Amino acid sequence: MEKAKATEEIKRLKKEVNYHRYLYHVLDRQEISDAALDSLKHRLKKLEDEFPEFASADSPTQRVAGRPLEKFTKVPHRTKMLSLNDAFSHDELRDWEKRLRRIDPRIKPEYFAEIKVDGFAVSLEYEHGKLIRASTRGDGQVGEEVTANVRTVEAIPLELLSTHDHQAAEVKKIFKDFPRVCQATKTIPRLLEVRGEIYMTKAAFLTVNQDQKKKNLPLYANPRNIAAGSIRQLDPKIAASRNLEFLAYDVVTDLNQATHEEGHLIAKVFGFKTMDLVKRAPSLDETIQFIMAIGEKREKLPFLIDGVVVQINHKRDFERLGIAGKAPRGAIAYKFPAAEATTVLKNIILQVGRRGTLTPVALLEPVGIGGVTVSRATLHNQAEIRRLGVKIGDTVVVERAGDVIPHVKSVLLRLRPKNAKEFRMPNHCPVCKKPVVQNPGEVAYRCVNPHCPAIHREGTYHFVSRRGFDIQGLGQKTIDVLLDQGLIQDAADLFVLKEGDIAVLERFGEKSAANIISSIQDRKRVPLSRFIYALGIPHVGEETALDLARRFGRLKQLAEASLGKLQAIPDVGEVVARSIYGWFRAPHAKNFLKKLDRVGVEAVGEKIKTSSARLKGKTFVLTGGLENLSRDAAKDKIRELGGEISGNVSKNTDFVVAGSDPGSKYEKARLLGVKIISEAEFLKLIG
Repeated sequence: MEKAKATEEIKRLKKEVNYHRYLYHVLDRQEISDAALDSLKHRLKKLEDEFPEFASADSPTQRVAGRPLEKFTKVPHRTKMLSLNDAFSHDELRDWEKRLRRIDPRIKPEYFAEIKVDGFAVSLEYEHGKLIRASTRGDGQVGEEVTANVRTVEAIPLELLSTHDHQAAEVKKIFKDFPRVCQATKTIPRLLEVRGEIYMTKAAFLTVNQDQKKKNLPLYANPRNIAAGSIRQLDPKIAASRNLEFLAYDVVTDLNQATHEEGHLIAKVFGFKTMDLVKRAPSLDETIQFIMAIGEKREKLPFLIDGVVVQINHKRDFERLGIAGKAPRGAIAYKFPAAEATTVLKNIILQVGRRGTLTPVALLEPVGIGGVTVSRATLHNQAEIRRLGVKIGDTVVVERAGDVIPHVKSVLLRLRPKNAKEFRMPNHCPVCKKPVVQNPGEVAYRCVNPHCPAIHREGTYHFVSRRGFDIQGLGQKTIDVLLDQGLIQDAADLFVLKEGDIAVLERFGEKSAANIISSIQDRKRVPLSRFIYALGIPHVGEETALDLARRFGRLKQLAEASLGKLQAIPDVGEVVARSIYGWFRAPHAKNFLKKLDRVGVEAVGEKIKTSSARLKGKTFVLTGGLENLSRDAAKDKIRELGGEISGNVSKNTDFVVAGSDPGSKYEKARLLGVKIISEAEFLKLIG
């Protein structure tokens, strides 16, 4: 290729790659696949290798370059990087507003609230549209230059986009509603300074720790520590390997923006990803409502947050309020209740699950975490106890995240008392006193007695659960009463109960007893897939139960199926097939099925209702929380349209639907090149 053509092709490719980077990182959508984008970058790299005189530092191919630094150099900030004062209650926010009114009675506050990502603050400086310097906060006046590391973050543009580079509908809307933003972004400014947070998503954090575990290396404590540590590594290749993200929260340069909100929009137009969860509010009450709404969805977000930043939206009022110490008066950080606390571990007891697994549970001195009092926390298994090095009597750090069971995170060894006791897994089940075994290759210890009362109890909870027999009114507390009073021995006994058996019990009146009996009798005939799932066969979840129901049609055919027939079913491997085969031949399982038959419980063959074949032959995997419909409703809709659902991502997966806080399935899909779609795209797909 001639030089003239090469330079034009390089310019076109750079522009195209930057355009797709903008779509993906700023507007959260894609026009081409990751593989197609990689091929564009590959073409660009080949041309730059062939014509190195046309390669430039702002090229998308130059994100990781150069040798490791010997040390970081100090960088003075043109404008101080300030900290924020904290508020821990709504009353403290109202006190803050009162102070502002006393300082300047002329102010009529309009607030701008945005999520405070738990990340690492950096300042980015651009000259004639090119990234020339990135620096840390440091002491607010002087930071450290970390340009080489920051260049590795794909969400940070190496070159600013002008309005001629993209004509997305979202950007046009910004111009329509905010004419000052249109004026400010007509041309690339000579100098531009943008500040924001570098952070790591929960999914990326999980992937990094899985890699650490494979290498027998210590696990990282939290995503923020990795993000901060990565940016402060002397070798940029380390930062490049961490899959870091960036959100801009402020445009420092004066481009005639009148509000903080306009600064956000200017950043977005120039190619920066900004926070979508924001609120412009005319009153503090509306701002507090926004904070409360964020608190409810906090655990479902794909990244960690530690609060919401609230500030005076109008720049003139914000600047007039001035600075007190190291913090601006016109902004404050509302912090959510702590998700961690320290307390004393008083004892360790064992809980026996429906498959006989013994789970150690920590009994704690009651402590408030995230607005609730916690007195128990899971220790998972003996291996986790050894990893933590925890002993009875230790002071421990307990973590609670949303509805997840609290768990012991770490031990404060310097506070260990002299009489601290080591915990050892017993040789016999604490409930039935039968032997406890640990099978080769397993972490779990199990009770070997299939008639253990604890196993029956957990199995009964599972049997009546929503995706099992779905018996309304039969929660765990009700099951406990029935078992403890000897009214039932297993789930089959539920179907012979009479109103008089339970109406006399504490907590039950005649009406509630009648309702429960009616609910039980209504569920004597259930679809075969629900029946199979309710049996609690090891390794058989909802999707496998549905596959088995489709394949065999009747319970008798499934119970008599050979091992070979079971192994021939797609997505049923050898381990699952052996589990199913062995379960139906176990004496206790045969007796339970006969008992269900005697009391009139029937598994009904089912046909999956389909309204169309739009998704026929397509396999879906769901990961993360969905906002607009439940996980079960999403699965039902996929089946209704002829699609298949899998619990695992493979090369045969057609779509991974990623909601908020996606897990390791999201990362696996990216590695395999499986198409990942958002909830909005999924809703459009299913109509």
